[in-house]
Amino acid sequence: MKKTAVILAAALLAGLLFLAAPAVAAKNLSQKAPEWQVSEWINSPALSLADLRGRVVIIEFFQLWCPGCNSFSIPLMKYWAKKYAQEIKEGKLALVSIHTVFEGHSFQTPAKLREFVKEKGMHHPVGVDRQLKNSRLPETMKAFRTGGTPEMAIIDKQGYIRFQHFGGFNPRTGEKLIDQLLAE
Repeated sequence: MKKTAVILAAALLAGLLFLAAPAVAAKNLSQKAPEWQVSEWINSPALSLADLRGRVVIIEFFQLWCPGCNSFSIPLMKYWAKKYAQEIKEGKLALVSIHTVFEGHSFQTPAKLREFVKEKGMHHPVGVDRQLKNSRLPETMKAFRTGGTPEMAIIDKQGYIRFQHFGGFNPRTGEKLIDQLLAE
């Protein structure tokens, strides 16, 4: 019972933080995107950001128990997978989700993540952010200086961060940038 109360309290706090996020707040703009550090891949062999150079890359930082991820970023990634299916097929665009667990480590395990990915119908590459033993935050989360989950980043074909935002935002804003970057 106590464990459930802690999980619910954390989920409520994450939801409140998600709702309190500003409408648009990009950071790290025009900085080279750091390489992600992933300990395990789902739906993909090992993959690096360098492998995707020449493509527009959308990165979703999420946790499986995050309310904002479940209500916003995961459905948005699925929508963009359909909307940009041709560009993905042609190798012009890549979608990648990074499971950045910074709380609830005993609950949000790779085994539960594999079940979650299957249950949610996520078909793009999903990476487990590398977690060092003496660090509360996972490595890719630190490298990208994310504010939590959900957070999304859009990387241009040359590997530069062109958009990074914590929380919800107007998806049309992201689509305009994606369309612009695909045309470059």
